[in-house]
Amino acid sequence: MKRWFLRILGSLLLVVLFAGAVFYLRPLWVSDQLLRYKMWRQGVSSHYIELDGHRIHYVEAGPVNGKQLLLVHGLGSRVEDWAELMPRFAGEGYHVYAPDLLGYGRSAKPQSSDYSIAEEEKMVTQFMDAMHLAQPDVIGWSMGGWVSMRLAVDYPQRVRRLVLYDTAGLYFQVDFSFDNFTPKSIDEVTELLRVLEPVPTRLPDFVSRDVVRRAAENGWVTQRSIRAMTIGRELMDFRLSGLKLPVLVVWGKMDRLIPPVTGERLQQLVPQARLEIVDGCGHLAPRECPVPVFAATKEFLASEPATAGGRREWPK
Repeated sequence: MKRWFLRILGSLLLVVLFAGAVFYLRPLWVSDQLLRYKMWRQGVSSHYIELDGHRIHYVEAGPVNGKQLLLVHGLGSRVEDWAELMPRFAGEGYHVYAPDLLGYGRSAKPQSSDYSIAEEEKMVTQFMDAMHLAQPDVIGWSMGGWVSMRLAVDYPQRVRRLVLYDTAGLYFQVDFSFDNFTPKSIDEVTELLRVLEPVPTRLPDFVSRDVVRRAAENGWVTQRSIRAMTIGRELMDFRLSGLKLPVLVVWGKMDRLIPPVTGERLQQLVPQARLEIVDGCGHLAPRECPVPVFAATKEFLASEPATAGGRREWPK
């Protein structure tokens, strides 16, 4: 009996040691699995589809016949970053779709791609065709906002209403190094978090080392995207006069990456745009402050006629 007990105890100890080693060596992988499990428990399902010869990953949630809503993530991001908002929209009756853009998340990463805004827009339109999205509401975050703006300008008949969270796509003065998006040291991880978060998270060194490791594996995609964006040919400053549909702009008041003045300028270029500023949040406002971001978006999408113009500030 004692020998049997010791064997069980030894096996449990080995499992604990193995789990601890996995968490120490690959904390981001463990975090991803837990987040995916949480999303699955909330009714978010994961799928793959072939688009233009590339395997594209996407998630969806909500009633089959619900109002169509398409979410487009940003630079270096993936569908899991919508974890706070997807279940909320699904709970309001939306059928929500969120693809991993080409090169990001669990989608294919072809060496032949330049990962430009134009190429990502092409992928999104192909995804809309494959999902039979006739005229969904579209939400774009950061670089995803840039892709979404271009989509709305190029194909205005394909978008019902456009929502932009801390969007890129307009010229602004850069006061940070783009190299920080693919950090090569713990110090560069710290600097990236300083730019992204109003109160930077203090990561343990073993987590920061895993961030550096993942950047070394996939950072080439991010750098190609940055290279395509910083050339300037795809900036939207002189194209937004063609944006006539209802637009909501939501911005974190403490965004150090793309400052709120960019959102104010966007509203000047698109007079019918509604501007919502969320206090206490940075560039990751949809993740840091999902409650006010969701409330502002829900109100805008449901308004009849669509809310136009004006500005409002929300507490965190």
